[in-house]
Amino acid sequence: MKLNRVVVTGLGAVTPVGNTPEEMWKSLLAGKSGAAPITAFDTSLFKTTFACEVKDLNINDYIDRKSARKMDRCTQLALVSAIQSMNDSGIDLEKEDRNRIGVIYGIGIGGIQTFQEEVMYYGQHHEEGPRFNPFFIPKMISDIAAGQISIHFGIHGPNFVTTSACASSTHALADAFNLLRLGKADAILAGGAEAAICETGVGGFNALHALSTRNDDPAGASRPFSASRDGFIIGEGAGCLMLETLDHAKARGAKIYAEMVGEGMSADAYHITASHPEGLGAKLVMTNALADAELGIEDIDYINVHGTSTPVGDISEVKAIKEVFGDNAYKLNISSTKSMTGHLLGAAGAVEAMVCVLSIRDNIVPPTINHAEDDKDPEIDYNLNFTFNQPQKREVNTALSNTFGFGGHNACVIFKKYAE
Repeated sequence: MKLNRVVVTGLGAVTPVGNTPEEMWKSLLAGKSGAAPITAFDTSLFKTTFACEVKDLNINDYIDRKSARKMDRCTQLALVSAIQSMNDSGIDLEKEDRNRIGVIYGIGIGGIQTFQEEVMYYGQHHEEGPRFNPFFIPKMISDIAAGQISIHFGIHGPNFVTTSACASSTHALADAFNLLRLGKADAILAGGAEAAICETGVGGFNALHALSTRNDDPAGASRPFSASRDGFIIGEGAGCLMLETLDHAKARGAKIYAEMVGEGMSADAYHITASHPEGLGAKLVMTNALADAELGIEDIDYINVHGTSTPVGDISEVKAIKEVFGDNAYKLNISSTKSMTGHLLGAAGAVEAMVCVLSIRDNIVPPTINHAEDDKDPEIDYNLNFTFNQPQKREVNTALSNTFGFGGHNACVIFKKYAE
């Protein structure tokens, strides 16, 4: 069976370092951190008092007030990213078969802010029983993001949400890629969103000892691959890629950012929150992606790593990269843009896939910030090029993005320069 080629024709992003893809990209290349004291709630009783919040976004520039009130912040951010991506793609829906345009989003947690608000403030017992907002359930459930996007555009193609913790939106990209390859759709808005910066989100991750507590230095707290790393910074945001079959994109004269050429999936089958210490699942997922793309280890120029700035996770990913790529590991660039955006949870994969696409477009690799020469972990091989502190110009023909989620879920996607 002949498979369709799949290309990227639109981008949309709302992140802690920029509310459009180009704003985000400019900030990443400048090494700008999105971390700052939390403004969403009073953190005086919390171990962690900072996060990577989306800043200066007016939701009503994209969504009317009445509709926005019926959405959790996670869904709002998802819809904004989808609107941007649709607009950027230039697809004229009046000329399209809307039955063949779909939406697949990755949502790790979903409407946690709505859940907290309803349970803490509204679900109180009164004489006539507990009171809840009639939109409580539709706002909270994670699948509603894809539903709201399809409603907004009136598109009827494949429509669902993937949930695999921090690997959610990479799995969404993989599912969209495979459906397009098989001819099940012409175009799919594929992305992810998350908005868990609230008391329950921060408190829950604090209880797991997962978050950095470097409250005196928020901007410097996310420091992947440095010895003093002490956990990730929770972030919020959304990213969306318009994926199309090449034939469909060419027929309408679309601009093409890059081609998506492979995906990989695996499971650690090890622990509910910790990655396998030897990176077994990470090794398998990259091997699977390379095989799917029919690429060799020498073909990869850049890896946007999961790199969350956790003590165990960073080491295991480095081990996996060295195992998979061998001597070629020393020829490629590695960077963790989570050092700037924080960890966007379910949205991380889509945003970081976008970083790969923009690296290919501009032939430049964004940095891993916050590393000092005297802050080296003896378990990490610093002969690898982690692109510390400064972006690096290089030919980027092919880029790979890793995401790993609680539960041992691993997903990987590969993009390359488009050529006829």
